Amino acid sequence: MSDSPPTSTEKPGEIIARVADDIASLPQDEWDNCAGINNPFVSHAFLSAMEESGSVGPGTGWKSLPILIEDTAGKIAACLPSYLKSHSQGEYIFDQQWAHAFENAGGQYYPKIQVASPFSPVPGPRLLLRDEAMAVPLLRAAEQLAANNRISSVHATFVAENQLDYFREAGWMIRSDSQFHWRNDGYADFEQFLAALSSRKRKAIRKERRRAKEAVDIIHVSGADITSEYWDYFWIFYQDTGARKWGTPYLTRAAFDLLHEKMSDKLLLILALQDGVPIAGALNVIGEETLYGRYWGCTRDIPFLHFELCYYQAIDAAILRRLKYVEAGAQGSHKLARGYQPVPTWSAHYIVDPGFRSAIADYLDRERQAVAADIEFLADMGPFKKSG
Repeated sequence: MSDSPPTSTEKPGEIIARVADDIASLPQDEWDNCAGINNPFVSHAFLSAMEESGSVGPGTGWKSLPILIEDTAGKIAACLPSYLKSHSQGEYIFDQQWAHAFENAGGQYYPKIQVASPFSPVPGPRLLLRDEAMAVPLLRAAEQLAANNRISSVHATFVAENQLDYFREAGWMIRSDSQFHWRNDGYADFEQFLAALSSRKRKAIRKERRRAKEAVDIIHVSGADITSEYWDYFWIFYQDTGARKWGTPYLTRAAFDLLHEKMSDKLLLILALQDGVPIAGALNVIGEETLYGRYWGCTRDIPFLHFELCYYQAIDAAILRRLKYVEAGAQGSHKLARGYQPVPTWSAHYIVDPGFRSAIADYLDRERQAVAADIEFLADMGPFKKSG
């Protein structure tokens, strides 16, 4: 693929975009000035750790392809955390059926361009903008990069809702899905949260917590308190879960060391111990408003421990830190009974081939209606007390 700017000649007032080799080599302050501070998954620290650890790069099917627009001083004014993908793994927004349909019709779906935070089903900004006027030009650059290099499509996944209008203005197709998030309505502690639930759900959660806690000791460690020994244990937990869910874990062992090195103040490890030895753990990332639950694993099967470490302890941690939300990852309708509410998530898609684009648009219209109906139904089934 050419790494030359998508535009071939410069004219007065013309906006020029270029493709960089990777994110790690770009100035951290310039990238983060565009990314902002709210979402750690688009920070230079997180994305460069994915590259430097080998979690993305040769042999992974993820090739870094950041698209940049620079100001007159040569500093980054807008950027896309984008990747050239040879498969659809590690995205959590499933388009394999699209790939099969396009290839059955004689097209070539892969490679495609993915605008995302790798392996992270976390809603957030995908257009990283110091200058908001660069939003649509940045999308036009991605479109032209795809067209110039015979790439089938460009996909931006888990797009922050407040950025959707940029994609609509550019004519991209919007897709919806759902996740389950916990919202902090000013709770002083977990008991106050429980008081908002129906009596039956309160009793069920208390029973689950009691059963899980009677078998283990639970500790929270963050920042410099997360020792290399704790990471060694967590790597064992992560490998077990990754092997069962995906066949091969997405992150390398080095990724956890680099995340610790680059952003340890944003990491919270919740561990369950027996006789002082970790037997299960959940990794969380701390944002400005949100606690993000990312990975979990165990070496011993203990009833309700998954719910305790991943959901209830995360709520405890969010209340303690006065965070507004807990996002506990993709899918999982079992989260509903535990106080996590259904919310829409969004992605945006640009398909080069007009015929295929039309077929996908029809599909997305029907899918959005089904997702909205499902969210409404699930919200009515939630554990909170009914008003009136």
